[in-house]
Amino acid sequence: MAAVCVFCASSRTLDQRWLDLAAETGAALARRGHTLVSGGGCVGMMGALADGARAAGGRTVGVIPQALVDLEVADLASDELLVTDSMASRKTLMIDKSDAFLTLPGGLGTLDELFEVWTTATLALHSKPMVLIDTDGFYRPLLNWLDTLTDQRFLKPAGRDLLTVASSVDEALTALESHLT
Repeated sequence: MAAVCVFCASSRTLDQRWLDLAAETGAALARRGHTLVSGGGCVGMMGALADGARAAGGRTVGVIPQALVDLEVADLASDELLVTDSMASRKTLMIDKSDAFLTLPGGLGTLDELFEVWTTATLALHSKPMVLIDTDGFYRPLLNWLDTLTDQRFLKPAGRDLLTVASSVDEALTALESHLT
């Protein structure tokens, strides 16, 4: 099975539905035999994601910069917790450790991670599948803007097509798995 990196929010102030989505995603990854690679945090969606994976018997790998460990937000229950010296090295290690990428709702950090992975894919630095879960139209404004970029030739259609959009966890995992075989 694959090591699937999931990008999501770590905010402590989110509605319960987002935490439930993260826990559902972690559990679904585990049930399908995948290893979860995450940002190594124990709070917000990131914490719920890892807890969901472990509750379903899954393996978790956290990648976290020392500065966040110092803030006591590290997922110390991870099967493997890798500590980096910076956010940039964290992203690089997450990319290296993963076979595929899944993006849940999130804020600036989540978008930063998504765009890093997507940009490197458009440059052919990797060919790992990337799926964005657009629950309840969360990402619809962003997707509309990305389509405008494509229409105006700031983003090539082939680059836009590298990101698969799904509306549910099962649809997203099925799409990832279809690209891994």
